[in-house]
Amino acid sequence: MPFLLYVAVFLLLPVGVLAVEAFRAVDPVTFEESWSTANLGAIAEGAYARSYAGSLRLSAITAVLGAVLGLALAFAVATSRRGRLLRRLVLTASGVLANFGGIPLAFAFIATIGTQGVVTAVLTGPLGLDGFSLYSMTGLALVYLYFLVPLMVLTIVPAIEALRPQWREAAEVLGASRWQYWRHVGGPVLAPPVLGATVLLFASAFAAYATARALVGSSVPLVTLQIADSLSSNVIVGAENLGKALALGMVVLVGLVMVFYTWVQRRASRWLA
Repeated sequence: MPFLLYVAVFLLLPVGVLAVEAFRAVDPVTFEESWSTANLGAIAEGAYARSYAGSLRLSAITAVLGAVLGLALAFAVATSRRGRLLRRLVLTASGVLANFGGIPLAFAFIATIGTQGVVTAVLTGPLGLDGFSLYSMTGLALVYLYFLVPLMVLTIVPAIEALRPQWREAAEVLGASRWQYWRHVGGPVLAPPVLGATVLLFASAFAAYATARALVGSSVPLVTLQIADSLSSNVIVGAENLGKALALGMVVLVGLVMVFYTWVQRRASRWLA
């Protein structure tokens, strides 16, 4: 009962409020409220549609890069000869870094490789990085990878360690090469958890707000930043309902992503249980 009450108050109730308020329209002249689908139609065009496209593009790029880099690091840790000590150190560091975000993370990058960062002079000039800007989509993607790669490591290391040595031994006895083992055994078994972890990275990047707000402000079109501007009524009267419609769209997208993640995890549990 306490858990169900928590879910109802902090999850279902806010979603219900968004679902209702997204269909409310306010006349900017008479301030009269009415029921309308205008808000849902407005978020599908113009600046709002660009903000969705920007968030989806940023989330997809960082999720794929984070998955590749995190998978490589996880394999290095799982197959290391140093065993438990290295695994414990990497997983502990990943647990800390995966939860280090928001304004502190943005400030750390600004102080390090920002316009006046302490290592900016080293990164530019001789290395040919004069065109790089931290306050752009590329710079924001770099910052996101700081917490997405550790999150991938935390998620995928248990799946890698769950690959049974007997499967490799059986493949070798039957004359399979290393490539054939990964092509027909290891790869298909590991594909669902890798895909699920990538989806989790996508959802995490898609919902991030504080880091982007502190780093790029409104210069990069992101739906989370657009929601903040709308809810603060910086545009027009009644724009807060547009923000709620944008938030409802985010809830629907993240919900679909998490449904897919749950389905993938169920398939992975058949072999990695």
